[in-house]
Amino acid sequence: MKRYEIIRDIPLEAGGVLENAHIVFHTSECRRGRVIWICHALTANSNPEDWWPEMVGPGKPIDTDRDFVVCVNKLGSPYGSEGPARINPATGKPWMLDFPRITVRDLVSAMIAVRKHLGVNQVDLLIGSSTGGFQALEWAITEPEMFRRCAFLATAPRVSPYFGATIEAQRMALEADPSFREAASLQGGAAGLRCARAQALISYRCFQGYGLTQAEEDPDTLFASRVASYERYQGEKLVRRQFDAYSYYTLCNLIDSQNVGRGRGGVKAALGRIKAQSIVVSIDTDALFPPREGREWASWIPGARYFEITSNFGHDGFLLETAKLTALLM
Repeated sequence: MKRYEIIRDIPLEAGGVLENAHIVFHTSECRRGRVIWICHALTANSNPEDWWPEMVGPGKPIDTDRDFVVCVNKLGSPYGSEGPARINPATGKPWMLDFPRITVRDLVSAMIAVRKHLGVNQVDLLIGSSTGGFQALEWAITEPEMFRRCAFLATAPRVSPYFGATIEAQRMALEADPSFREAASLQGGAAGLRCARAQALISYRCFQGYGLTQAEEDPDTLFASRVASYERYQGEKLVRRQFDAYSYYTLCNLIDSQNVGRGRGGVKAALGRIKAQSIVVSIDTDALFPPREGREWASWIPGARYFEITSNFGHDGFLLETAKLTALLM
């Protein structure tokens, strides 16, 4: 897929305007066939071939040689779109903690700007997983005539208290690193970011998955250490991906804004506006978006079909259970 960029003013739901905002996106070079629009999750980027390689690419279920595939990088991300890592024109320095608070609806405004730039007047399949599903739900409500089919994977129309609690714990990890508040450079808060990512991973996986992949191989181990090494590795891995603590903080704040029912008479009424043929997919071991929740709100989308996937890998099953998802999506 190929990377592009546009610059637009984005009115912000919390007030003000993000002027001359850079919006980065990727598309397949194929401009024929179906239009498939993918909304990426929290720390991913706009190239789904990077983070969903079993699903997206030439000859894959989402075939970039046959379909016009689009993915927009979230505002607030360090991977190109306007966010804390970009230069604040007022200061000539990275925005960092000065970046304004943004909401899911602001991300949808950015995606609509890209849609109009590309001249897309109909999306054949909109896919959103995890926090990308936040965007997909909001967009399907905002422009209900735009979509033929929608797939909402391991997500929810409103942030739950449990998910909010996991996010606050991650923010606390960032704030506990003194270099984060100093904001001397984009490297500030790196230790806090490692900790926040390690905390997040626990909520993304589940008891079964850790047992399968991180159990001690030596039955006589005095002190279990394999999973500790894994957690530290995952924290370091995110930092090495040039993800900065300020972008992570912004995206954590963004999650708190998810509520499709705001100003629309509640979540049930808002979901009732969706006109696309929709599927809602839950994962049986997902602690962040449990099936009992998905089953309920799926019934509020007219004609939606609900499916539940069995996985040993919790919330991350949306990335790992490729064969099961392919059977539902394609």
